[in-house]
Amino acid sequence: MGIFLAFFLSSCTTLKPSPGVREKPSPNHKSRPKPYRALGKWYQPIESSRGFRQHGLASWYGKKFHGRKTSNGEIYDMYKISAAHKTLPFDTYVRVHNLSNGKKLDVRINDRGPFVRGRIIDLSYKAAQELGIVGPGTATVEIVALGTAVKTEAEVKTEKTFKPVDYYSGNFTFQVGAFIDAQNAEKLKVKLDQKYKNAHIAQFDNGSEIFYRVRVGKFSTLEQARAQEKIMIDDGYNPIVIAE
Repeated sequence: MGIFLAFFLSSCTTLKPSPGVREKPSPNHKSRPKPYRALGKWYQPIESSRGFRQHGLASWYGKKFHGRKTSNGEIYDMYKISAAHKTLPFDTYVRVHNLSNGKKLDVRINDRGPFVRGRIIDLSYKAAQELGIVGPGTATVEIVALGTAVKTEAEVKTEKTFKPVDYYSGNFTFQVGAFIDAQNAEKLKVKLDQKYKNAHIAQFDNGSEIFYRVRVGKFSTLEQARAQEKIMIDDGYNPIVIAE
């Protein structure tokens, strides 16, 4: 039986400096991300954060997890800035924009979650505090991947910057889901074909299993993709914009 893999703080004008990040190709010997299971559901981490953009609810986690290990093996410190995401690669920096108050903050992904429907990112207490989310508990945010942290020899002494990346043009598509059963992937593709253009299946081999990822659309700009994203969300889907 196929297993559906769900895919799922500064001021308005000033952001705190973040470590230098960039997208860098994975070395050939590096293993591809493997799917994992949480609360009875399977999740497939994506290989690259390039072009990733998402809109939804942010939440935060604190004392209950303080001092415990994160999914990437670090020790969670609620008083430091970090975040959890279900599918982004570890060490990816994302810019979180709180749409209710305009505050923005760059955070690093070092954990998995949140495993609650509709929530897209779980912030550390410190990150939530700076974004003004601690009181209300959740907030509608937009997150944009900036790249992956890269350490340098003079990391402490030099000011770090982001390598400019054009996230607004390229080959964008939506990933709607992924299966280990090709027939189930084909069923979803056929269903999507009835309403959307260019539904297609992309195979992914993680070294031990082949996953069939169902995707929709081909867009040359992120603006075009975002317009289609709103339609799919209204139709009950939870698409993720990715770059192919």
